[in-house]
Amino acid sequence: MKPTPQIWSRRSALKAVAASGTAMLANSMFHRISAAETALPFALQGKINHSVCRWCYPSIPLADLCQAAKDMGISGIDLVGPDEWPVLEQYGLHAALPHGAGKGITEGFNDPRLHDELVANYETMIPKVAAAGYDQLICFSGNRNGLDDEQGIRNCASGLKRLMDTAEKHGVTLVMELLNSKVDHPDYQCDHTAWGVAVCDEMGSERFKLLYDIYHMQIMEGDVIATIRKYSPYIAHYHTGGVPGRNEIDETQELNYPAIMKAIVETGFKGHVAQEFIPKRPDPLASLKQAITICDVG
Repeated sequence: MKPTPQIWSRRSALKAVAASGTAMLANSMFHRISAAETALPFALQGKINHSVCRWCYPSIPLADLCQAAKDMGISGIDLVGPDEWPVLEQYGLHAALPHGAGKGITEGFNDPRLHDELVANYETMIPKVAAAGYDQLICFSGNRNGLDDEQGIRNCASGLKRLMDTAEKHGVTLVMELLNSKVDHPDYQCDHTAWGVAVCDEMGSERFKLLYDIYHMQIMEGDVIATIRKYSPYIAHYHTGGVPGRNEIDETQELNYPAIMKAIVETGFKGHVAQEFIPKRPDPLASLKQAITICDVG
């Protein structure tokens, strides 16, 4: 199936980031900016652990993104693989949500035919994540392909349970992403919070939780703050994004991010909140800086 534009933007950006050499990056249009430009004019309040998704900044060399992130008080980078971890280490940053073990968004644990391959991949990656000092790893349900929701829950749990001994041994949590199936990821099965929670309940392990993507769940079900309050024990990680469009999270879109961040803080959440919007303005790092300011709540 031909990917939708949004699927392709994330996939292609990740591939470009992974495959690009320094020569291509040196020829990018990215203008290096000084710490004075990227640093916030105030100290962060420290109630939100900030991260940023690598794939949203494909034209910026990873080292420059890390430096800018550090200047802004961001402590993590999301969706980076083992080849990129040494760069993060140089800047004292955490791979808040690594990737690299799965087959992609559309092919996941709801398909038993993929279980052997996925289990082998994750069995290899989980120890690497732990050895690097990280404690989470992303995973996906996969597309429905005609599968009903109850069977999808059982299939996911069946495959994922095979990994729990390894995950528990190494202290790594597998985090399944909630994505919308209306706009960006047609037919994706883990597209409602309650469905993901049902998988968690079937698993019965603290080493399996959810990535609550605020952008995606606003599209699918709304009621973001009430959902966060209700299901906070099941959530290990958050992503942001402006609705509609998945762009900047300021007044140009419909979500009240300061209120959402306050609700997250009130649940006692200690994990990372990662910016995963696609900057549409000429200076993407200025948009990132603005987003961190918006999300820095007391």
